[in-house]
Formats: sequence, C-alpha cells, structure tokens
Amino acid sequence: MAENRASAYTEGVPCWVDAQLPDLEAGKRFYGELFGWDFDGETYGRFVLARLEGDPVAALAPKTDGRMPTVWTVYFATSDVRALAARIGAGGGQIVTPPARADGLGTAALAADPEGAVFGLWQPGSHPGFGRRHETGTFVWAQLYTRDTEAANAFYGGLFHAALFGPGAEPDFGRAAVSEVFPAEMPPHFLVHFRVTDLEAALGTVGRLGGRVQVPPFGTSYGNVAVVADNQGASFAVLQR
Repeated sequence: MAENRASAYTEGVPCWVDAQLPDLEAGKRFYGELFGWDFDGETYGRFVLARLEGDPVAALAPKTDGRMPTVWTVYFATSDVRALAARIGAGGGQIVTPPARADGLGTAALAADPEGAVFGLWQPGSHPGFGRRHETGTFVWAQLYTRDTEAANAFYGGLFHAALFGPGAEPDFGRAAVSEVFPAEMPPHFLVHFRVTDLEAALGTVGRLGGRVQVPPFGTSYGNVAVVADNQGASFAVLQR
C-alpha cells in the first residue's frame, strides 16, 4: 500500500481526480496503457474506478451532455462540503453543481473561483480518495493557471490556509499565470498532473495512442512537465521528478 491514505486528506488537499469523456471504453484503453491502470467491472453511478495495483487512483465517466467539456477535474477534500461551498460563495466564487451524494461513496460538488476556474469538492463517505498518489502512474500535482496569481493566492489561501500555508504543509497545488505556459487568451483552469518515470517515453506513448502534445517539456520548481491531450481531447500534464 502506498503512503497517504485518507487520514492525510485534510481540508484543501487534492484528494481525487476524474475525467468526463465522450467514449468511456476508449478512455479505459488510453489510460490503461499509458499509466498501467486497471478498471473495475462495475460502475458507481456513471463512474468507473481506475486502480493501480488494486488501489483507487482516478475515475472516468461518460459525458451525459455533448455541450459539457471533455476535461479532468481535481477535487479538494473537505469534512463539510456545504460549509465550504458557502465560504466559496462568500469569497467571490460560485457553486456550479450543488453538493450531491454519490452512491454512499461521498458527497461531491463543483465550484468555480472568481476567475471561473472549475474545481471539485469531495466530502468522503466510504471512499476517502486516492489510494495512491505521488507515484508513477498516479496524481502528483494540480496547477492553477490564472490571470491574477495574487488574487488566486488570496482566494485559495482563505479557503485552504492550513493545507497551503500551515505548519508542515506540503501542498500538491500551485498557482501560475496563464501566460507563462499558454496563450494569453486561454481561460483560467486547473491542470491535473500525473507522474511518469520517463517524460519523453510517456509523450511517445501519448502520440502512439492517438493523443497529442499541447505544450512541449519545460522545467518547473516541482519537476519537468509537458501538457498533453488524450485521444478524446481531455488535457492533462505528465511530470517527471
């Protein structure tokens, strides 16, 4: 079993990711080969759990509405999703999808920060979140690309101060200006990062599986990163440390 079980997921810690895809089976083939994931035979509502060596690492779900984005979403842990939703509103954000129970697994909501970047909230029930993280083939980092990093630090620092800035905090969540990596017209957004052992090899696999490189490798304070899209258009990053 990997480090970091549920007890680590205090409020404001990224604890889960999921992808909404047009073709669930194509997604299972793509990510299964890229990251070595296996998938549960049963679904939880619409979602299917991805596992690495038996531990849950992500979920995939079919899009129910073609107007919805094909996207990876990061979820931040909370012990009280409704109270956190109220604080988000008070801080200038908004709730996109109100809190809803997910088959006893927990309670989820989608929110947007004052610049419109969408993120998830997760109050655990039977499912605490990642069974593995920070390892090859699992979630390792979430980067917010924003137009105003000072405002983002103030908003998220107010929401998740202990997780970001408290004693002993080791956050998996950074903020950067959109223009550092993307064209200036790119809207603010979260980018989910998965860890790989060989960045160039991972990019080769992405291409072979029908995905594409959106931003070639570049160095950051948290590792070497490239931004890619899967074979259905969902963007994510691969990170080598």
